[in-house]
Amino acid sequence: MKYHFIGIKGSGMSALAQIMHDLGYEVQGSDVSHHLFTQDALEARGIEILDFDESNIEKDMIVVIGAAFDDNNIEVKKTIELGVKKYTYFEFLAELIEQYESLSVCGCHGKTTTTALLSHVLNNIEGTNYLIGDGTGHAKKKNKYFMMEACEYKRNFLHYFPKYIIMTNIELDHVDYYKDLNDLKDAYTEFGTHCKKLIIACGDDENIRSLDIDKVIIYYGFNEDNDVVAKNVVLDDKGSSFDVYYKGKHLGYFDIPLYGKHMILNTLSVITFAYLRDLDMDLVKKSIKTFKGAKRRFKENVINDIITIDDYAHHPTEVKVTIKAARQKYPNKEIISVFLENTFSRTALLYKDFAAALNLSYKSYVTDIFSDREKQEEYPNVTPKLITDLLNNGEHLKIGTFDQLIDSSNYECIKPLLEHKDAVVIFMGCKEVYYLKEKFESALGGVKK
Repeated sequence: MKYHFIGIKGSGMSALAQIMHDLGYEVQGSDVSHHLFTQDALEARGIEILDFDESNIEKDMIVVIGAAFDDNNIEVKKTIELGVKKYTYFEFLAELIEQYESLSVCGCHGKTTTTALLSHVLNNIEGTNYLIGDGTGHAKKKNKYFMMEACEYKRNFLHYFPKYIIMTNIELDHVDYYKDLNDLKDAYTEFGTHCKKLIIACGDDENIRSLDIDKVIIYYGFNEDNDVVAKNVVLDDKGSSFDVYYKGKHLGYFDIPLYGKHMILNTLSVITFAYLRDLDMDLVKKSIKTFKGAKRRFKENVINDIITIDDYAHHPTEVKVTIKAARQKYPNKEIISVFLENTFSRTALLYKDFAAALNLSYKSYVTDIFSDREKQEEYPNVTPKLITDLLNNGEHLKIGTFDQLIDSSNYECIKPLLEHKDAVVIFMGCKEVYYLKEKFESALGGVKK
């Protein structure tokens, strides 16, 4: 059976295509022509990536349609015209996980890293299939587990009915869709009811604690009222260490190569699931120590006296913890932040919080706002100036259009960044801010392979 993925470079679609390839199916897909980081894993597997063309659609295939595409796409139109069997991404994934002992990681922050760490640990010890929001997918037919990331945007996670759920936190986001925090909490409550066996949730999060879900819930966190508690925490430039207790029982001392208290919380959820599944804690410790992180989550390069960091942070809380993590690891370097926001609505609501988070840096740069689902005309007063006016030491980094951002010959936009010496420069945003990082690295002489 041949599968065709419309929008195969999307992070979830890329991961799902890799999974189907690993399970032995013929896979191809189509997408935009410019390079996205998610396509590297597809190309490594030999999966063909085509330009959009109606001739890509054949009667004897199954078509999976990415969330960003509707009947206006020429391939979607052709799929309907030919009566080809089709699924949305969410429909297909929901059907696929029913075959496995599935676990969905949800939360406003940390779900990608948590899914990646959980998948790393389980795959090392028992083997697992997994779909991670950084575009990574893996599968073997013999595996009984399926770890996956579940996104709350537009209530998309309500398609899934997993055996287990990890719930990392709840905070108002996606304000272009959710009316308010209560609307968002209602979505998480409903998703909780979809869980077939057990929920593992961060008990330090007041919004999670306030949910009324009639399921067995194991809480983790720093506070003593949790079932699983991290104690004796040490944060230094080598990483983080802590003791873990489950209902008073000492599970061990964990030393992890991750930075920031948020990473300890993510790790606690993984330790909790591993313990409840009776995995060997010594093997869990060893596996966590070898974790290299998820793509676009605190990914570092070193060029002379400059450290560059690429991070998906796109909410004030994520920006704050990313900067704090950099300060923990590099206490003697200036921390420079470069932030690319991707929605006008989030900026309008949270610009003060963005500024407060960015003020943890020595200096911050805020780029033009790049949004593919909102128009500037709908938010005439929402510009980077809302944030930059509140910065202690910051300015607008003018990029122009998206085409100018991805133009590899356009170096004008990174000139202000080149003034910094002996610094950590963090590039943050869920859009293609890494193009800016790559220009900066190239101007410095390039990353040595």
